Amino acid sequence: MADETSHVTKDQVVHIADLARLCPSAEEAERLSREMSQIVDFIGQLSELDTAGVEPLHHVFGQTTVLGDDEPVPSLPTGTALKNAPARKDDYFLVPKVIEK
Repeated sequence: MADETSHVTKDQVVHIADLARLCPSAEEAERLSREMSQIVDFIGQLSELDTAGVEPLHHVFGQTTVLGDDEPVPSLPTGTALKNAPARKDDYFLVPKVIEK
């Protein structure tokens, strides 16, 4: 493990926050500077590991996709799709308005 530590400065944190349109307080920026420095140090430790002969993982849990091939199929008939709708008007679902003026 390397003796030197990476240090993410408070100014770098503020710059990254600005790019993300965030406005951390001075205390938050200081805390984030420490936390981000720890993350960078940990990644540095990982890069020192010998990974020769280790197969890359596509998924950490070894899962495979259970989805079938994309095949076009006919849509549900409108009446069937709307059969259990709590509210409808003609051939459409009625939903509550969520946009404010």
